[in-house]
Amino acid sequence: MTMFNKVVKEFKWGQHNVRLETGEIARQASGAVIVDVEDTVVLATVVGAKTAKPGQDFFPLTVDYIEKTYSAGKIPGGFFRREGRPSEGETLISRLIDRPLRPLFPEGYYNEVQVVIHVLSINPEVPADIPALIGASAALAISGLPFNGPVGAARVAYINNEYVLNPTRAQIKESRLDLVVAGTERAVLMVESEADQLPEDVMLGAVVFGHEQMQTAIDAIHELVRDGGKPEWDWQPAPKDEALIARVTDIAYNNLLAAYQLRDKQQRSAKLKEVYAATSAKLEEEAAAAGTTAADKATVGNIVFDLEAKIVRSQILNGEPRIDGRDTRTVRPIEIRTGVLPRTHGSALFTRGETQALVVATLGTKGDEQIIDALEGEYRDRFMLHYNMPPFATGETGRVGSPKRREIGHGRLAKRALVACLPSAEEFGYSIRVVSEITESNGSSSMASVCGGCLALMDAGVPMKAHVAGIAMGLILEGNKFAVLTDILGDEDHLGDMDFKVAGTEAGVTALQMDIKIQGITKEIMQVALAQAKEGRMHILGKMTSAVSGVNTELSAYAPRMITIKINPEKIRDVIGKGGSVIRALTEETGTTIDISDDGVVTIASTSSEGMAEAKKRIENITAEIEVGQVYEGAVLKLLDFGAIVNLLPGKDGLLHISEIANERIKDINDYLKEGQVVKVKVIQTDEKGRVRLSAKALLNEAAANAPQGEPQQ
Repeated sequence: MTMFNKVVKEFKWGQHNVRLETGEIARQASGAVIVDVEDTVVLATVVGAKTAKPGQDFFPLTVDYIEKTYSAGKIPGGFFRREGRPSEGETLISRLIDRPLRPLFPEGYYNEVQVVIHVLSINPEVPADIPALIGASAALAISGLPFNGPVGAARVAYINNEYVLNPTRAQIKESRLDLVVAGTERAVLMVESEADQLPEDVMLGAVVFGHEQMQTAIDAIHELVRDGGKPEWDWQPAPKDEALIARVTDIAYNNLLAAYQLRDKQQRSAKLKEVYAATSAKLEEEAAAAGTTAADKATVGNIVFDLEAKIVRSQILNGEPRIDGRDTRTVRPIEIRTGVLPRTHGSALFTRGETQALVVATLGTKGDEQIIDALEGEYRDRFMLHYNMPPFATGETGRVGSPKRREIGHGRLAKRALVACLPSAEEFGYSIRVVSEITESNGSSSMASVCGGCLALMDAGVPMKAHVAGIAMGLILEGNKFAVLTDILGDEDHLGDMDFKVAGTEAGVTALQMDIKIQGITKEIMQVALAQAKEGRMHILGKMTSAVSGVNTELSAYAPRMITIKINPEKIRDVIGKGGSVIRALTEETGTTIDISDDGVVTIASTSSEGMAEAKKRIENITAEIEVGQVYEGAVLKLLDFGAIVNLLPGKDGLLHISEIANERIKDINDYLKEGQVVKVKVIQTDEKGRVRLSAKALLNEAAANAPQGEPQQ
């Protein structure tokens, strides 16, 4: 008799064996599932509050993905030797899990739900994000919470023109595609990907392939629920106050229509605020006159918002102009300016309608690369892209400080879009940082960061393989009618059914991100959307090419120049010196940055060409091999009774024996040499201990032999 009611489901999925398990660990959570995929083990837990907090008017879902260093057999760094704040990678995976789960909770469900996923064991070849997403879905499915799942997920690679399900890390490195897709039995809900300029049909094929393959995981979760699920909660949405909805509609409808005739965002926003305030005030006035309690402001606000969505959606589906007067296929006006900031390495100002990004590129050396201490091992990243959106970008006040989850996610999407078109480290040895400062925002700021980032990199002299542009698309679907919107506004993003962003070149797609809020979007609709996105992308690429036609190979005067030389790896310690003394002196005295790789490649960087040349010369001297027959001019370091010590190169001395100074016999060496005197000598012998014997006499004899007959010898 065991105290555990353990339920296990196993299935083969691609090249991996997967094990789902519940009933033994974390039994006090609403739902808890262990997922084991080839020794990558995650614990996914869900806890849901039984009641909503009073006055709650939104769904408080939090998802936290947490990597434990013991999972990789490591002890954390830092003073306290324990895990601290979430890494960027953990934040991105938390968002990845949140996005497909959130739309599946019923409308009006405002109870707090917390999903926590711990990585307990990691196989470096099996990423933990897909097991974590499946675990979170399974934990929600067995919990009994009102959840319209389960959700499945899959990673798809594209290797040798074939799709590969759930590839290993080694396979991902050689793949032209890294795509994660999540969805239910009937529909795709989320796509996140980066690609090497692949055509739209290959991208769509990967989404469909991933959705088909994830059904295996969904079936296993259904079996887990059947054998180990908890009773479903008896939750019912609060009944709608039809009388209040009708009254709010009477008060607000015409005013909302008038607000949406205003094409300027700020004017429209101001008018909408007036409508919200006036509607609440009117209802309060009527309640006071009737001696009743006024409706809650949040409830009234939600009704007005639903009315807003209904107006905007019906206008678009009926073929009327969009909020800002455009049709469904038109991109907003674009303005481009490069070289905006005088002292930066590269900069661009990209403006599309009321969305604007000031993007700056900075070039650095190998020492500036980001060192990432991931569970699967430490690695370096030479390309960084950071996205910032301060509150003033939307005309608001707010917190300014460390980046929020949204900013981290948008930065990663823009990075994914650009990385395929960057030159290799061999072609361009610099580390690169791009910062996108969003100075105005009305939708599609991450795609403005892609366009501005590409232009800033070109302005900095980075030899990009091609121009890269991004565009955000929207979708409105009602029954059999749908409309795909090109270059969506912020309001259209909130009121639409799908938000998807496509970035790429003329040759193909480099990044695709898709978030679908409803079920029922078909492959055909996605096909139309991708084709329309390509049309918009080509338009933007045309504008970018007109502004910056080709690659600017001229680096900024303020960017570091870089040269590389190859030295014998055994000489690396000589260049570094004891405790780093030699290389420290070199960098300080020449004003350079010096990086040495294990294979003996030395990279010297500086804004001063003279400093680089001096550093190169000194390194070559330090690492030079002294060979028999070579001639040097060296300073006499020390006089001895039997000869002199002569410095040939930094750290390399030789013995000039008294018998090798002159042809005649020398009684007193001081008659011929003094300390500090520069003498010309020839290497006549070296031994295995590195000792060097020199001769000045040999050079005198060579000079005498080569002198023309009859001329006096000097």
